[in-house]
Amino acid sequence: MTTQALSNLKAVSLAILAFGLFATHDVVVKLLGGSYSPVQIIFFSVLLSFPLATLMLMRDPVSGHLRPIHPWWTALRTGAAVITGFSAFYAFSVLPLAQVYAVLFASPLLITVISIPILNEKVGIHRWIAVLAGFVGVLIVLRPGSSPIEFGHLAALVAATGGATASVVIRKIGKEERSVVLMLYPMIANFAVMGFMLPFVYRPMPVEHLGLLGVVSLLAFAAGLCMIGAFRMGTAAVVAPMQYSQLIWAAAYGFLFFGERVDTFTWAGASVVIASGLYIVVRESIGGTSRHTPVLQTRTRYESGTVPRVGHFLRRPRRND
Repeated sequence: MTTQALSNLKAVSLAILAFGLFATHDVVVKLLGGSYSPVQIIFFSVLLSFPLATLMLMRDPVSGHLRPIHPWWTALRTGAAVITGFSAFYAFSVLPLAQVYAVLFASPLLITVISIPILNEKVGIHRWIAVLAGFVGVLIVLRPGSSPIEFGHLAALVAATGGATASVVIRKIGKEERSVVLMLYPMIANFAVMGFMLPFVYRPMPVEHLGLLGVVSLLAFAAGLCMIGAFRMGTAAVVAPMQYSQLIWAAAYGFLFFGERVDTFTWAGASVVIASGLYIVVRESIGGTSRHTPVLQTRTRYESGTVPRVGHFLRRPRRND
């Protein structure tokens, strides 16, 4: 086995572990979502994540201020992250885990579309066919007309769109903005927005539930560290598709903890969405019309603004002022 093959094997193992940790994070969110509003879960998740953010700030080697170089793009990404976090947490609270993931897996398709106006990305006929096929897969999961579409399904779609928007904006400004700016602004926005809404939905939390919120923060942080290791060891084309392993985790966790069974339509639709996403990754990795490879370079999963995103420290800004 070559050195690169061995490195890729280690990277795949780390990525699968990372997405297993992310899936465990989502299980805890779902457990808490049965008793509390996403507003309350997000607020305390952010509050308990600030110590981790402080540690990341202490390790940032780049000097400078916290004013964004691109304020409007930073504002768009921050708003998208806040909407994504709220929508995803709500979706996980009310839908089976596998259904949420099946819809969230549409994010690479949406990244491909959104990158056209923001990055001036050129999308060829092959990727357009993959995008259309992927959206058909989402329709198979949702089955409009044969089963009711709930607010949870719409929330999952909003989360996928918001996460895709945040990812594309990162591709546009990530090399110029400081990592701490990209990390802190969504967290501060969530703290402010959810803090304003908290008095309207607050329910007293026992200590053990606050402890679970701390676990949520630690799981996401640990998963991010694993993703850093994975991308440093292996190539993006090998690591990026590992996000789809979350469907396996979801099926197992859903059955063990919530008595959920993944129906045939969800498996079928998810398979189409995953195949479309993988095809886009392959097309970007072999070159062609893609200049920015926005899907291939999406380092971690959707941005929720609830925990420090250690993946930002895989990027290095061009400026130090």
